[in-house]
Amino acid sequence: MMSDDEMDDGSEESEDFDDDIEDLTDNGEDDDDGEDDVDIAPEPIVLSPEEQVSSLKDQLLRALAETQNVRRRADREKADASKYAVTNFARDMLTVADNLRRTLESAKPSDTPADGSDQAFLEGVEMTERDLLASLDRHGIKQVSPMGEKFDHNFHQAMFEVETADQDPGVVVQVIQEGFVIGDRLLRPAMVGVAKAPASTDQEPGDPDGESGGNLDTEA
Repeated sequence: MMSDDEMDDGSEESEDFDDDIEDLTDNGEDDDDGEDDVDIAPEPIVLSPEEQVSSLKDQLLRALAETQNVRRRADREKADASKYAVTNFARDMLTVADNLRRTLESAKPSDTPADGSDQAFLEGVEMTERDLLASLDRHGIKQVSPMGEKFDHNFHQAMFEVETADQDPGVVVQVIQEGFVIGDRLLRPAMVGVAKAPASTDQEPGDPDGESGGNLDTEA
C-alpha cells in the first residue's frame, strides 16, 4: 500500500505531464496562426523587350490621338463662338430691318407730293435697308426669301395655304416675312403662304371625296 508521500509525488508528475501537453498544443495553434497571416505575393509578369516597346508605342499612339481630338474640339468650339457670337445682336437688328421694309411697303406712289420730298425720304430709307442687309451679310447673316421654292420646314414657317393651279402643291407662293440664317443655323424662319391643289369641281359641295389630297402639313 502506497504512502501519502508517494501518492502526492504521483499527482505532481501527472499535473506536470498535462501542462507539457497543453504547452505543445498552444505552440501548434500559434504556428498555424502565423502561417495564415503570411501573404504570398504574385510573381511579377516579366515582359520581353519587344512586348515592352509594343505596349509603350500603343500608349503613345492613344495619347497622341486623344490630344488631337481635344485640339480639334477646341478649334471647333472657338470657330463656333466666333461665328455665332453675334446671334442675339443679329436678332435685335432684324426688328430694325423689318421696320424699314414695312416703311417702304406702306408707301404708295400716289402719296408722293409734287415736290418729291417724300420720294427722297423713301429713297433714303431704301438705301439704309440695303446698307443694313449688306452689313449683316458681311457677318454671315443672310436673308432667306423663298419665293417660288419648295416648302422646307427647316427654314420656312407656313402661315396659310393658297389653292392654285399655277404652282405645284407645296411651293411657296407668298412671302409674308423674310427669314434669316447665321452661318448654317436658322436665325428666323421665313413666314410664307404655300400652294395647294384646288378642290375638284366634279364633286358635290361637302363631299369628303372631293377634298384634294395636295394639302400641306404646316405643322411639320
